[in-house]
Amino acid sequence: MYLKHFGLGQAPFSLTPNTGFFFGLSPHVEALQVLQTALQTGEGFIKVTGEVGTGKTLICRKLINELPQGFHCAYLPNPYLTPAELRWAVANELGLKYTSEIDQQQLTGLIQQQLLALSTHGHAIVLVLDEAQALPDESLEALRLFTNLETESRKLLQVVLFGQPELDERLKRQAFRQLRQRITFSYNLRPLTWDETDAYIRYRLAVAGHAGQALFSPKITRKIAQASRGIPRLINILAHKALMLSFGEGATQVRMSHLKGAICDTEDASPTRVQKWSTYFAIAFMVFAVAMLALLLSGTNFLQWWGDGA
Repeated sequence: MYLKHFGLGQAPFSLTPNTGFFFGLSPHVEALQVLQTALQTGEGFIKVTGEVGTGKTLICRKLINELPQGFHCAYLPNPYLTPAELRWAVANELGLKYTSEIDQQQLTGLIQQQLLALSTHGHAIVLVLDEAQALPDESLEALRLFTNLETESRKLLQVVLFGQPELDERLKRQAFRQLRQRITFSYNLRPLTWDETDAYIRYRLAVAGHAGQALFSPKITRKIAQASRGIPRLINILAHKALMLSFGEGATQVRMSHLKGAICDTEDASPTRVQKWSTYFAIAFMVFAVAMLALLLSGTNFLQWWGDGA
């Protein structure tokens, strides 16, 4: 599309979490440091939460790719599972061989044996769940019971939960107090600041192969930060659409008109101040027009009405 026009070797603002574009911004680096520290200390539950689009899945993949030697990872990208389905999924991730005739108690026993065997050979087992807010209540409890499996010195299974803020709200309930007390490390991902947004956009363009004059001015990146509320996914969407509009006009840089078009075309983007005032003016004009129409239909003379009102 616009790659050749802007001298890019690959799409810089793809929505697919690509660790090749990972940029060491403060919130993401801090989250990884918390995760790595917690895993090294052998804690049972670790939790990372953040709004939709703040980069949880990217951090999740970065963590999995960079697990130290001696760690065995079981990854569940879609945890919307019943307790039974959760056990089957964990068994598959641990490489267990079994028949469909075994019951849940036998399956749990096999999982425990496998965890013990892996631990004996020096492996630390980490179960990573993305989109953990989707776990049913019964499955959250089944997950807690998994962490009861331990030796005298350490847990046989560590669990890392990545989820949206709804997960935090659920865990505040009295029914989950036991699980909540087992979460020894947690981190909440914040949105990016304007400076971080500006650096993020420039970094992704550089990784994609761009060299030369900046495609986005500081004024433009500030507006992107405002409209996206600092959420990386929205930053990517707005930057991508702005580049498309710029390419469509044959421009070599993104202009404010291109960004405004991108914002208007993105449902979850917050309108800029100029757009808000335009909206208020449009609403006020519509109210005025309706009032005038009502006066005309009622036969009231506008000048007489205005004078009476004054």
